[in-house]
Amino acid sequence: MRKPVRSIMIAAAVLGLGIRCLAAQANPQAKILNYIRDHLKAGQPVRVTELYNTVFTTPEDHAALNKLYKDFFRIPMFVVQYQQQFSAPPSLKTIAQQFALKTPEEADTLLRVMETDPRVPKFITRDPKTGEITKVNVQMIRNDPRFARGAAHELGGWKGRTAPAFDMVEAGGKHVSSAGLDGKVVLLYIWFTGCPPCMKEAPALARLQQEFGAKGFEVVGANADGLLGLGISGAARQSYIEKEGINFPVVHWTKESNQAYGDVSIYPTLFLINRQGTITDHWVGFTSPATLREAISKTVAESSGTH
Repeated sequence: MRKPVRSIMIAAAVLGLGIRCLAAQANPQAKILNYIRDHLKAGQPVRVTELYNTVFTTPEDHAALNKLYKDFFRIPMFVVQYQQQFSAPPSLKTIAQQFALKTPEEADTLLRVMETDPRVPKFITRDPKTGEITKVNVQMIRNDPRFARGAAHELGGWKGRTAPAFDMVEAGGKHVSSAGLDGKVVLLYIWFTGCPPCMKEAPALARLQQEFGAKGFEVVGANADGLLGLGISGAARQSYIEKEGINFPVVHWTKESNQAYGDVSIYPTLFLINRQGTITDHWVGFTSPATLREAISKTVAESSGTH
């Protein structure tokens, strides 16, 4: 009896491995990261142009490579800003969520790429067993010209400042601008499709829009899919919007607005703007509905002159 059982277990393991391999092949990003992980060598940088020209040559592969190349330069900025905001480094799971990676292991692969590349400063220390980041050298990133610009932006200090003007477009072509929302209390919600904290935040924002909409309150959902190069189709994004019952305008977040609002790199990020165009509150990462409701209620009342 033991031999048949053992054979079944081996067959199941092989089948499972086969399914995982097929899944990786169907996902260009996973396929590329698997290849990179298998070919990493200490002290040798990954040659993106070689991968682009000779290894991964389909349009889908090129799109995934372009996205991962951008992630390579954005991750240090994100890690530094997360450290500054939360006084602790992000987990591999958090990095994966922020950069639309499928698993923490994919985030680990990108960190390993940085660690093996002699051109990248050793700005993080990691636990050798778990791979989790244990320490971040913020100043090292600030001093590196490739990453310094992003790291130099402070996450705090927005309250009391005049909100930068914006003019963004919905999928149907309608413009949503700060000028067109003059006189309203606006919650600018910056997110991307598939971001787990954003998926948790969106239903609460829809309820807040319903509760305060008649009092001159408007959520503006600034979607960063295009800016991040995620390649998510408009149909997939619309399906998500309808599924979550999003009842506020969803616009395409632009490079210009992103720069004006401090080079956002942690999602979601939210700015609450009163009727006079002043930022009254600013949140980074998932924020509880109770916290948002209290701040919105206060700002709506103050802006309308009621108490």
